[in-house]
Amino acid sequence: MNRRDFVQAAAASALAPAAPAASSKMIGIQVGAVSFVDEGVEKVLDVFQQEAAVNTLLVATFTYGRGIAGRQVPGNPLPDHGKQEYDNGSGPGTFQGGAYTKYHPQYFKDTVLTEFRAPDFGDFDVLEAVIPSARKRGMKTICWFEDVWGAPDRVPNVAQAQERRLNGQNAGTLCFNNPNYRNWLLGMVEDYARSYDIDGIMWGSERQGAFADAIGAAHGGAPQNPTNVTCFCPHCEQKARDRGISVERARAGFTALCNFTAAAAQGMRPVDGYYVQMWRLMLRYPELLAWEMLWTDSLRETYAAMYKKVKEVKPSIGMGWHIWHNNSFSPIYRAEQDLSELTKYSDFLKMVMYHNCGGERMAGYIRRMNSTVFRDVPTQELLDFHYRVLDYKQEKPLADLAQSGFSSDYVYREAKRAHDALLGTKTQLWPGIDIDIPTGRNSSKSTPQGTKDAVLAAFRAGSDGVLLSRKYSEIKTANLRGAGDAIRQLGFA
Repeated sequence: MNRRDFVQAAAASALAPAAPAASSKMIGIQVGAVSFVDEGVEKVLDVFQQEAAVNTLLVATFTYGRGIAGRQVPGNPLPDHGKQEYDNGSGPGTFQGGAYTKYHPQYFKDTVLTEFRAPDFGDFDVLEAVIPSARKRGMKTICWFEDVWGAPDRVPNVAQAQERRLNGQNAGTLCFNNPNYRNWLLGMVEDYARSYDIDGIMWGSERQGAFADAIGAAHGGAPQNPTNVTCFCPHCEQKARDRGISVERARAGFTALCNFTAAAAQGMRPVDGYYVQMWRLMLRYPELLAWEMLWTDSLRETYAAMYKKVKEVKPSIGMGWHIWHNNSFSPIYRAEQDLSELTKYSDFLKMVMYHNCGGERMAGYIRRMNSTVFRDVPTQELLDFHYRVLDYKQEKPLADLAQSGFSSDYVYREAKRAHDALLGTKTQLWPGIDIDIPTGRNSSKSTPQGTKDAVLAAFRAGSDGVLLSRKYSEIKTANLRGAGDAIRQLGFA
């Protein structure tokens, strides 16, 4: 370049508008492999940046569930992008689940779980396809995988890692104290960290211990058969003995508790009432809560081991966790999510604060609890009690809750509570914002304004970012744009 051309180029550069500074806030979206296959990598990334100023991709890399992978869940309206079809047929592209990346056998030498590749898209590797384009755009990529597994006919040897129910049968869930599962998890995060140029890893487990499950303390449907509670496998029983917990008394206590909750579901009221009877069992069998804490500690130890492994490989890779929505409904589960403990091995927490489907889910939780230990309490009084102890503003009454959903004030209060608990720590708070998560026919649906209000509320509470959830393949563009409107209003784009 001669002197004249250099001067003209420099002048043009000086007059050009400055490129916007990168936001210090994490603006993330959860997206599965199917969206990139159906719509193309560049097109999807264009939409993310143009509509919602997304700067971080949470790419679903492993699951056997439809919550974070696959197209829209069959029976729900299709969004206005992607293939206008469901993936519940047969042949290529049909949802089956597993790993949507290649994996390397050397990291899975110490587990029987060695065959788990998703057959949905042949040899397509979603990270290989996405990372180069994301890097060019200044977008970060985080692997997002979850604790959801397929049946033995889909995953060879998975039965050797499954939890054991109280009734002696294998569960569909895997045991954190089983070396096969623990080593698989460590192998998976090491593989991600060594094999791909990623910025982070997020893992989620939407489960809880045997006591909480036995009394039905979760949202979603009718209470399960109480004898399905877990885990009572040899690994857990040995761990209990090492802690000084009597396995025999724990089994006796859970048998009595499960008999009680099964009878309660049939309306068979104890002489002193349902709630008193639960306490009678807890006092007689302190092993009930000891077993619940054993399960919770096993999950925490799993977090810590995964965190340690990733940091050994590449300290710059962020490691964090998806915290189940039950944290917004169950005081028991909330007590187990002790953020002062989780910060020891968490660079970030995606805490689910799904406002839209939250109303429907809270209503389901209240009705489940009303069918067991709180059967003597009118449902509206039980809901009011939960509003009070969870520190929510008075949201809608039970009769209207599913149809209305939670307000953005719920997002603010949950985010503010978590923000205050994390003050002074290294752990960032990324509330999960609900966009078009399927709800019942007569239940609340996402809107652009509702989405915008929820994002604004999360940042008003001091959050370090937001994570648009559950998956792009079920999100309508207008609602995604609602999140973008909030981000632009705040000056983050």
